Amino acid sequence: MLITLPISELRPGMYVDSVTKQQEEINNIKIKTSGLVKDTSIIKRLIAEGVLELSIDFDKSDIAIPAKYQSEVDTKDTQSSIRRRQAPSKVIMTVQHEFAKASHAYDQYDRKLQVLYSDLSSGLSINKTLLDEIVNDIVASVFRNENAMTILTRIKDKHSYNWRHMINCAIFAAVFAKYLGYERAVVEEFAMGALIHDLGQAKLPQGIFSKPGKVTSSELIAIKKHVSQGLGLVKNEKGVTSLMVDMIVNHHERLDGTGYPRGVTANELSKPARIMAIVDVYDAMTADRPHQDGDEPINVLRYLLANKKMFDSELVQHFIKCLGVHPVGTIVKLTNERLALVLEGNKLNPIKPKVKLFYNAKHNHYVTAKDIDLSDEFEELKILASVKPADYQINLSRLLKEHLLM
Repeated sequence: MLITLPISELRPGMYVDSVTKQQEEINNIKIKTSGLVKDTSIIKRLIAEGVLELSIDFDKSDIAIPAKYQSEVDTKDTQSSIRRRQAPSKVIMTVQHEFAKASHAYDQYDRKLQVLYSDLSSGLSINKTLLDEIVNDIVASVFRNENAMTILTRIKDKHSYNWRHMINCAIFAAVFAKYLGYERAVVEEFAMGALIHDLGQAKLPQGIFSKPGKVTSSELIAIKKHVSQGLGLVKNEKGVTSLMVDMIVNHHERLDGTGYPRGVTANELSKPARIMAIVDVYDAMTADRPHQDGDEPINVLRYLLANKKMFDSELVQHFIKCLGVHPVGTIVKLTNERLALVLEGNKLNPIKPKVKLFYNAKHNHYVTAKDIDLSDEFEELKILASVKPADYQINLSRLLKEHLLM
């Protein structure tokens, strides 16, 4: 679908088909190449060259058609336009191809959200445009290959937990919503709701979150106020939907009424609220934080499954099938005393993912990497357990770059 946009509305992730209007005084400069706008530097160059208007091909773009142009598309052909708007989801990349792009993008999100978090702490207003760009990027990546972004959630950094938690929850929410069959536009809502669900924490004393010990009862009372603070930050923002508000308000509520801030029970908790509760707890418990080291995914999944009174057991089971018993990015020990990195889950048989063998755990040395599909009928190797990278002095970030960056 080709749509003509002014240069002021050009965004990274859009695919330029052609330039339709330039300033007359420099009209002799012609942009002859079409292609994907990868970053803002390209936009600045086009502005400098006098570009005023462009034709964007959204069938080839990584982001969805802006809402203001949706009606224009619908009047032409509603059904075919829906298919075209969803076209980016059909562009499938290998995890290796997507990982390089996802890794660079994740680092950028980390830095930008750190600044945004600091701005909110200082009393500035929310930068919704920045959040929109991050969500569009995450969802586009998830639809190309969900494993790349999910693998990045396994990298730990207790000193940047607050904003990494925002990113990770957005990734998990997008992956899970896609798995559950929601349309792309709704997946974007889930990702945004998850990204902003804890923004209210920026309005609280930051010493509470950075202290190495457990919080006191009075500090816990203060922490619980982040829900109302978060709602206050976003309630008047354009584009914040009821689904997003629901995720913010109810992500700490539990089915049995033991949650907060209102202590509501199952009959008052929607599916998005239940999904957000699962995603929030899963990332929080697997992450390294100032006061605790993260647990292994399999243990957290067991915790969620065991607490049926608090978490929707049917959704938890779907979540396990979605991520796998050993999620991508996890290091596992095989029956041959080798360590392997989980690269791709298996929705039909979650205990038999695709892995990359790389380490001899018996003699503590690296071996030639080998890709193995544990679901292959002739494959006898099985997973014994998941292991912590630190137990074998493995730098997970370096390991991922060595085996996934092409």
